[in-house]
Amino acid sequence: MKLTIHGYSTALYATWYFIEELGILFDAGDGVCANLLGKAGKIKHAFISHADRDHLTGLLQFNQLFAGLKPTIYYPKDAGSFPFLNDFFTKFDPHNKGTNWQAIKDKAIFSVKNSIQVEAIENGHVVQPGLLKSLSFKVFETKRKLKSKFVNLNKEELINIKKEHGDHFLTNELKRNILSYSGDTPIEDYERYHNSEILIHEATFMTKEETNTKAFKNKHSSLDEVFKMVANIKIDKLILGHFSSRYDQHEIDNEIKKHIQQYNIKIPVHRIPVGKAVKNILAQEPIN
Repeated sequence: MKLTIHGYSTALYATWYFIEELGILFDAGDGVCANLLGKAGKIKHAFISHADRDHLTGLLQFNQLFAGLKPTIYYPKDAGSFPFLNDFFTKFDPHNKGTNWQAIKDKAIFSVKNSIQVEAIENGHVVQPGLLKSLSFKVFETKRKLKSKFVNLNKEELINIKKEHGDHFLTNELKRNILSYSGDTPIEDYERYHNSEILIHEATFMTKEETNTKAFKNKHSSLDEVFKMVANIKIDKLILGHFSSRYDQHEIDNEIKKHIQQYNIKIPVHRIPVGKAVKNILAQEPIN
């Protein structure tokens, strides 16, 4: 499946990614509606990774403009900011009704359209024992393929077998991880994103040493850690974002190119420039 992905992601200020064909929004930082304009009305499912303000303040305008289209906003079950927002919106925009707010658990799976499911995965960005406050997400496409032993049968024979035994007797289920979105997270488990066709991953800092200096805060990933992980798993395309504005874009790009060479990365690598929204990210020239 070819995906059209629009996004903006600069640490501290705003992060959002819209997957147009799926009607899915991952995070909703400032500017999501201002950049997408009417396309924002295609958002049917908004998966918010956590309650940091740079990931949710775009919900104010989104709810005001599109509540009537009855979108669903999904959020970590113990992130208390979201019930507060729902209550606030009810009072602030009482005439705009229809948005469904849904608290979700680790490993929860949601069908968002035919053959497309989204799985929520707890991550370690916000660590409070016993509470779920931060999520990553994986998108799966499920199809059914005719079993090899039936491929030479004619149409009438297949119809008869299906009537007698059902579709599952004739076919195997094929499940593909077409996209994974890290949200804000430290690098925890390489296998989490293995076999993702597209991986959108944060790289707030350039080096692991810098992440260690912020250990008392919510945890993030560094560019060197992300590339080390990517070198040890199978993915088809990489989108990097959430860079800190402390870095010059030229410095970021040079570091990306250095790691591409160091780890012999052959897949296309895209990045979201600091302070800029990118439309149709995968249609742009990769940095390598």
